[in-house]
Amino acid sequence: MNLKTLWLAGLLLLASTGLWAQQSPQAAQSLRIGSKRFTESYILAQVLAQTAAPHGPVEVKAGLGNTAIVYAALRAGSIDLYPEYLGTIDREILGNDGKPSSIENMREQLKPLGLGVDIAFGFNDGYALAVRADTAARLRLAKLSDLAAHPELRLGLSNEFIGRADGWAGLARRYGLAQKPTGLDHGLAYAAIADGQVDVIDIYTTDAKIAQLGLKVLADTQAYFPRYDAVVLYRLDVPQRFPAAWAAMHRLAGRIDEPAMIAMNARAELQGTSFDLIARDHLAGAAAAPGQAARGFWDKLVGPDLLRLTWQHLTLVFVSVGCAVLIGVPLAVLVAPFGGPRAFVLGASGLLQTIPSIALLAALISLTNQIGAVPALVALTLYSLLPIMRNCCTGLAEVPAGLKLAGTALGFTRLQRLWLIELPLALPTLVAGICTATSIAVGTATIAAFIGAGGFGERIVTGLALNDKQLLLAGALPSAALALAFEGLFGLLAIAMNRRRP
Repeated sequence: MNLKTLWLAGLLLLASTGLWAQQSPQAAQSLRIGSKRFTESYILAQVLAQTAAPHGPVEVKAGLGNTAIVYAALRAGSIDLYPEYLGTIDREILGNDGKPSSIENMREQLKPLGLGVDIAFGFNDGYALAVRADTAARLRLAKLSDLAAHPELRLGLSNEFIGRADGWAGLARRYGLAQKPTGLDHGLAYAAIADGQVDVIDIYTTDAKIAQLGLKVLADTQAYFPRYDAVVLYRLDVPQRFPAAWAAMHRLAGRIDEPAMIAMNARAELQGTSFDLIARDHLAGAAAAPGQAARGFWDKLVGPDLLRLTWQHLTLVFVSVGCAVLIGVPLAVLVAPFGGPRAFVLGASGLLQTIPSIALLAALISLTNQIGAVPALVALTLYSLLPIMRNCCTGLAEVPAGLKLAGTALGFTRLQRLWLIELPLALPTLVAGICTATSIAVGTATIAAFIGAGGFGERIVTGLALNDKQLLLAGALPSAALALAFEGLFGLLAIAMNRRRP
């Protein structure tokens, strides 16, 4: 590979960015349904999608994260609707305090935001705190107020619950609780309490593992938590844009009670049944077929989504690294001869590496007003800049001064000398930097699934939500294999380049 080929490949990758990120006219007319990153939300999104699918194209953007991210996606128009809960809308989204608002009042408050709330599914999934049955018996815990007498108890609460307006801070004030909770992913909390690593966790009252683990749910005697009736939060133009689909989804109102929702959650969390199959069986009124539920590790690893996820992951990596090459190499060439500007540019790109990926993605959602590919590609490009620019500067600095003088003696201009002597000699070092950037992009791209960008991280995100170690591995292993494959390809490229050198 010569320098001209490298630049041509970069230009092709840059062109593909627009082609991949741009939505087709059909995709623009799809009903886009989002979900949060926990079991029930995944299932309800599939129930809505399969109900609407006979009436037009539907796109599901699942596992978008916590309330803040999925709500931001709704406001930005990246999704059209998603399953939400009245208590969350009232306290967390609208910021109301005191007596719970009626659904009519919520509609009036949401209307100026271009949003509406409708389609009550028929069940309440409330927040609560739970402890192990033996802990409850030993310490005589039955109510939330009983926790006040035991400040030594270890609380493992979800990060969202800790930060919510209707979460831990207000609950601690109401009941006089002095414990200092530790942030813990909701999907991992049940394993933590079962293993005795924490004593108290926050739960959703329709979680299947409450009964499986025999947990004691502490009574909210002071009615701190409002009702969390499951509903659909939607953009107000959805009934006009998708009238047939909206009418079909309206028929879901009142069709799912709490036992039915608990049973569906149990199939996902305890039996490993896929969300789309659970939704299909529920809509068909069918019971779970024997042998259909459990999926082994091999089935999860080479499942029907493998090719789609591989393509998405490769696209994220190729496009972001290609953009980083097109941005980083010219910038490095400009600053390489000057110590001050070089130190500033490399320092700034190094500073980007210190920003946690989730924080950067959240900031880019606000800046781009989008979720999915665009903020993910921007984040991956920024993370890829440092190794590319640093190695380019290093490679240029290692070009012997004598060769530069020889080029000048032959009458080369500064640009000709750069193109014909310096960059070709710096190319092996530059390619090593691109290799490092590619490895970083392969690993970091898994985080992009938290904002709906797809890739192998989609399995990891879902595995975390279900505490499914096999599904986590089914996402992690292909990503690791891809990184090793790129290392091997770059190794072969380095051997070929060394053979061509005199």
